[in-house]
Amino acid sequence: MKNYEKSELKKIFAPASGDMSAEDFRRVGYEMIDWIADYFQNIEQFPVLSQVEPNWLKDNLPKSAPAEGEDFQEILSDVDKLILPAVTHWNHPNFHGLFSTSTSAAGIFGELLSAAFDMKAMLWRTAPASTELEEVVTDWLRQMMNLDAGFRGIIYDTASVSTLHAIAAAREGLDLKIRETGMSGRSDLPLLRVYTSEQSHSSVEKAVLLLGLGQKGLRKIECDAQFRMRADRLREAIEEDKQNGYIPFCVVATVGTTSTASIDPVDQYVAVCEENAMWLHVDAAYAGSAAIVPELQTYLKGCERADSVVTNPHKWMFTPFDLSVLYCRHTDLLKRAFALVPEYLKTNETVTNQMDYGIQLGRRFRSLKLWFVIRYFGQNGLIERIREHCRLAQLLASWIEESDDWELTAPVNFALVCFRACPKGVENLDELNEKLMNNINASGEAYLSHTKLNGKFTLRLSIGNIRVEERHIEKIWNLLNEKL
Repeated sequence: MKNYEKSELKKIFAPASGDMSAEDFRRVGYEMIDWIADYFQNIEQFPVLSQVEPNWLKDNLPKSAPAEGEDFQEILSDVDKLILPAVTHWNHPNFHGLFSTSTSAAGIFGELLSAAFDMKAMLWRTAPASTELEEVVTDWLRQMMNLDAGFRGIIYDTASVSTLHAIAAAREGLDLKIRETGMSGRSDLPLLRVYTSEQSHSSVEKAVLLLGLGQKGLRKIECDAQFRMRADRLREAIEEDKQNGYIPFCVVATVGTTSTASIDPVDQYVAVCEENAMWLHVDAAYAGSAAIVPELQTYLKGCERADSVVTNPHKWMFTPFDLSVLYCRHTDLLKRAFALVPEYLKTNETVTNQMDYGIQLGRRFRSLKLWFVIRYFGQNGLIERIREHCRLAQLLASWIEESDDWELTAPVNFALVCFRACPKGVENLDELNEKLMNNINASGEAYLSHTKLNGKFTLRLSIGNIRVEERHIEKIWNLLNEKL
């Protein structure tokens, strides 16, 4: 990238007091924007996966902080020499592992301003812009996803935290005085149960652990051949638990599971939850973004009767990490579960105070970057980019289906393709596929991840980068066949 050791660059040291001067800030700021622009322009020159060994960065950094301030140009130079080699480039168009995410220029500018304002959104008074813009931008997104006006959006950092808050609100709705008296040491409190798919994200189990329900408080339900939670098995599990004296109180469905992007039939769980007075939460962290595409909105069928839905614009809406939106119908229960107002935070204003709706006191001004992204691309621009990613996934799936050496292992619902090599005459296909993945990742040319489906090692290729083109999919397909 930029060579910050050129002698003509002015050395910039911290002044004796105060911050960097406005003149120096402008100079460095221009250089940083140039650096980022060059980074995006040349990103394909970097290996997707960092090639350093464990502890390489730690071993190349001083063991203690500098006593005196250093020249800022030296700091920037060390970004090139020390930080870049240890970066796995999530913004690389051939990053296809996990869920392919990427930021955008508009999102970066929003993040920049958010950092400059550095406001802590707790009371409305401490952050009017953050409080009110969050309400506006989450309602924009709600409309784009075709969710009804009964949902109110609240921004957290990740879906793990959004799901935690949803389950906490569901528990508060039981009126078991858990907020006041807790759960431990109580002889009057039976086992509380949460139900989810055996394909659900690990964050559901972590939320159950953190809320003190224990692993025994989570029951994982069998899936069908398309990796969807079976409604009949869910109903049977709830009835069995009620007969045993347990209290079923929450079902977590998934639209776009992590392993396969499978789609739980949410509409089939609605009656079960309503009959048993249970909270229905939908994890659409990945696929929620796809709901802005008109022809894909059918995949959220049933969400209109859910109690809460989570989606992550930082996954597939080109917004810098982190930004997760929880849509909730019963924010009164969320507030009842978490609101705690010490004397020094009491006010007489009848307003929304964001501190009342979660475990955090202060929150970052996250809505600003999503506002920038939606306004810059517009609804149609975002729709077309997501639509193109789905087209590329279907294109890759067609190549796999036409080949005798490869097979699809799950339906391609969005822009995630699950597949594996299956050439004739190979005895251990799991070993072959794992070796294939590791060889590609080690090459730095692309990055894939894996899962296990029906006990078989399966490759996952996610398409979601804002800079991805058909040539990048051709590249990974050629790599897969070359290294087979």
